[in-house]
Amino acid sequence: MAWFQRTFRLPAFRRGFHLVTDQVASNVPEIGRVNIGLAHIFIHHTSAGLTLNENADPTVRVDFESHFNKMVPENAPYYKHNYEGSDDMPAHIKASLLGNSLTIPITNGRLNLGTWQGIYLCEHRNHASGRRITVTIQGE
Repeated sequence: MAWFQRTFRLPAFRRGFHLVTDQVASNVPEIGRVNIGLAHIFIHHTSAGLTLNENADPTVRVDFESHFNKMVPENAPYYKHNYEGSDDMPAHIKASLLGNSLTIPITNGRLNLGTWQGIYLCEHRNHASGRRITVTIQGE
């Protein structure tokens, strides 16, 4: 059983939900060497998350952003943590709701995603920099 690990930085994205499946695959060429295995994808941040969802219709990503902004609004009067602006605490809550990692099977050198599945970077900050990702692969 072989192990591979790569850490890379995604470019800065505006606030919202962004498909990054191709960036993950291109930054981890070792995926192509694995016939059967798992890819664990981890984001090193507390104000952005990862999720797996619809990769074809961009309105899904718009609706995600709209829903999360309504569910976790900025400027709630009970927030104490606002050191970095009105999006600070909501970004942490949204990241906790979505999570900081995904595990995806690898089959015949490719991420074994469903037909309409893609990896999303869930960017919750108004002015974020690039996000650091580590992908760990176990397989043969």
